[in-house]
Amino acid sequence: MAVSSSGELPLVAVCQLTSTPDKQQNFKACSELVREAARLGACLAFLPEAFDFIARDPDETLRLSEPLGGNLLGEYTQLARECGLWLSLGGFHERGQDWAQTQKIYNCHVLLDNKGSIVATYRKTHLCDVEIPGQEPMCESSSTLPGPSLEPPINTPAGKIGLAVCYDMRFPELSLKLAQAGAEILTYPSAFGFVTGPAHWEVLLRARAIETQCYVVAAAQCGRHHDKRASYGHSMVVDPWGTVVARCSEGPGLCLAQIDLRYLQQLRQHLPVSQHRRPDLYGNLSHPLS
Repeated sequence: MAVSSSGELPLVAVCQLTSTPDKQQNFKACSELVREAARLGACLAFLPEAFDFIARDPDETLRLSEPLGGNLLGEYTQLARECGLWLSLGGFHERGQDWAQTQKIYNCHVLLDNKGSIVATYRKTHLCDVEIPGQEPMCESSSTLPGPSLEPPINTPAGKIGLAVCYDMRFPELSLKLAQAGAEILTYPSAFGFVTGPAHWEVLLRARAIETQCYVVAAAQCGRHHDKRASYGHSMVVDPWGTVVARCSEGPGLCLAQIDLRYLQQLRQHLPVSQHRRPDLYGNLSHPLS
């Protein structure tokens, strides 16, 4: 289905970039995309996983990490205030309150409102420890701790957003749990590789949209970050029918999509899959998100 052209529909911007170990250069690139999103009328801009930096090794990752109250996130809160739009910061390398004891970090999805306040944080619960032939091995747990819980969906100017990060998209239980809790938009900020990307990226995103009847927004890293790592890109927005309604071209940039919640509700009424579930046969998703 084509997205309605009504000017009353909220507009979101999905940003694609190529992070490096240089945090200030990355901030410059992100701020240019966010300012462009604001100029084009977006109410919310999505940045990918590792928008702050992509390091060469776990030691550099830990050295460059910061707490949520550090200087870098302060620059993003100021950017949100200046531009007057919400920011989904899709994967901040966070030194948590247990940093002194663990010397490990969290992959933290931070949501800022248009006043620069942190309205939600979600710490990635599924860590990517994989060895795919032809792709650089990943061992996220060497520097990162898994988050302890999911975050209830948050009201934003675009709709109720459920927070996730990259590898989380491979676990449909998480997306169904967020939809059950009221999510209308699921977010998967990511940094997919060049082997899994062509094979799995789009099909997983469209599957998550179809099974939850939610919009799916996936901001992605692209290109070569340094000599040890490159990312697939192909940032996109998928509507609740599973149609890709916006997609970034090659290289850094952004794409725009309107979020039509009336269409979402109509689709859920016409195809009421949530009412047809049989937890008596295969269990429920247990406790509600608090």
